[in-house]
Amino acid sequence: MTMTYETLRIEEDKRVTVITLLSAVENFHGILQLSAEISESCRRFRENAEQRVLVLTGETLETFSMAKCLDDFESESAEFLSIAKPLAAVERPVLAGIPGDAVGLGLELALACDILITSDCSRFGLPHIKIGAIPWDGGTQRLLRAIGKGRALEMILTGEPVDAQEACRIGLVNSLVPTDKVLPTVMKTAHKMASKSPVSLEYCKEAVRKGSDLTLEQGLRLEADLYFLMHTTKDRSEGIRAFKEKRKPEFEGN
Repeated sequence: MTMTYETLRIEEDKRVTVITLLSAVENFHGILQLSAEISESCRRFRENAEQRVLVLTGETLETFSMAKCLDDFESESAEFLSIAKPLAAVERPVLAGIPGDAVGLGLELALACDILITSDCSRFGLPHIKIGAIPWDGGTQRLLRAIGKGRALEMILTGEPVDAQEACRIGLVNSLVPTDKVLPTVMKTAHKMASKSPVSLEYCKEAVRKGSDLTLEQGLRLEADLYFLMHTTKDRSEGIRAFKEKRKPEFEGN
């Protein structure tokens, strides 16, 4: 199934849903449209139990370069407008395949994903401070959690981008590949995840993401609770049977 909106295209590849951004937004109207369409796309994905992994990518090298729209933004709408929040709210794995630079809102959008696979020629930056602004769509908080306070402050307070190699070194992105290998690589990873138990995927993501904001003791308690809940599922029983019978498990997500 393929669906095309004004700013993006949605495709389903077996159990993986792919959202492809068609071009970089350059003005306030584009932000509004992209926000609405990403929200709708994520809603559809979350309501479709057959789909297990979400991939976000771009059709061109410039798709995630969203710095031009920073000075065409109506600040009073910030509280109600987000392109990153719908992705961050998805309980299942969300992967980003970034073929070019991720700048401004493009990087804030990418930071809402769980795993970033990018071109080895990409650059990453939050240049908001250069026009007397600050990141407003989760950039300060998600960058902090991704690379730590010192490096996050350096990127935000200077507004200068980092190259792909530095981004990988500091943990901003997961892996680098040649530009033409970005989509094949992210899809291979997505399909590998999609073969796993949907319940286990959600519980693992919940344990890691929520645990990062808890004390160690609280995080261990959360992990234990999810572990025992997993033992009540049919997927867990199927996993044990498949292991004993030396076959691939057929998980149904319950």
